Amino acid sequence: MTDFILKQQSFAKNDIPTRLHQLAENLSQIKNLCVEGSHQELILNLAKESRYFIEWTVPDMVLLDIDQAAELVDLGRVLTRWLFNWEKIWFDSTEKSKAIQQAEDWFERVLEISQIQSQSITA
Repeated sequence: MTDFILKQQSFAKNDIPTRLHQLAENLSQIKNLCVEGSHQELILNLAKESRYFIEWTVPDMVLLDIDQAAELVDLGRVLTRWLFNWEKIWFDSTEKSKAIQQAEDWFERVLEISQIQSQSITA
């Protein structure tokens, strides 16, 4: 549990754009690993970690932009659905393709939100 708390504290020290970049990086890795069809356990761990990243970021975003914070909550729901249905996703090519596309779409959106947040910091 101590490692978990240290990871949370270290993550929370970053500004919101940096946190969002870390989340985007996880989504990119998930997509790439799904395309390769390998490292199923790593994908699940990245999805779990990404949900924590969202949990640790959204409260700080609510005061800045509630709509963007809500989008991240929606991403958390997507990740949760993946975790609960992973066996079906992994072995069904249509579902896996859908998850790959979702990961790509969310990767791009999280980067957009990060840029917006970064501009609001420098403004």
